Amino acid sequence: MTDVWQLVAQERWALIDDLTGLDDDQWETPSLCPGWTVHDVAAHLVDNARTTRLSIVRDMARARFDFDRQNARGVARAKGATPQETLDRLRVVADRRTTPPAPLDSRLVEEVVHGEDARRPLGLARAHPSEPVERALSHQLRTSVGLGGGRQRAAGVRLRATDRDLVHGDGPEVAGPALSLLMVVSGRGQALTDLDGPGVAQLAAAVG
Repeated sequence: MTDVWQLVAQERWALIDDLTGLDDDQWETPSLCPGWTVHDVAAHLVDNARTTRLSIVRDMARARFDFDRQNARGVARAKGATPQETLDRLRVVADRRTTPPAPLDSRLVEEVVHGEDARRPLGLARAHPSEPVERALSHQLRTSVGLGGGRQRAAGVRLRATDRDLVHGDGPEVAGPALSLLMVVSGRGQALTDLDGPGVAQLAAAVG
């Protein structure tokens, strides 16, 4: 199994490459994260990369333990005056290895899912290596929605990846690319159009 930080750095640098050269309008494109632009997603990833086990406690206390407020403050703190300044900040932290007190594979969820949050509205595609996608999906399937995972969304259906040997759960089948399964169980209903099978409607209802 590859060191998680090597995979995280690969995902960060790949997103940096994809964001390099965007024009101002593209940076202001709404991402798949409600209320966030592509620029905001990049700033969130900067803030996330800077987070440590101590800083997250401090920041959550200042946000009165409101996760959404803490995230919004982090975006504002990490966002540069221009998109290029934010992108430069992302370059600085791309190889950083600090983390909040969470399972390390959750760092892959952050990078893969948020990377797609930015890419998909821009019409960009990345041929993700198998390992980070599979590890991120596995993490989401065993982690509660309340902790940022997707276990409850996937309950009662059988997920089958069509691009690799990966099956999870029991019930009516939902089939599609592993990356799209990851996006949907992470709450991105936009990726439901990539999926087929008798369980899609049930999964869609769980995503909301």
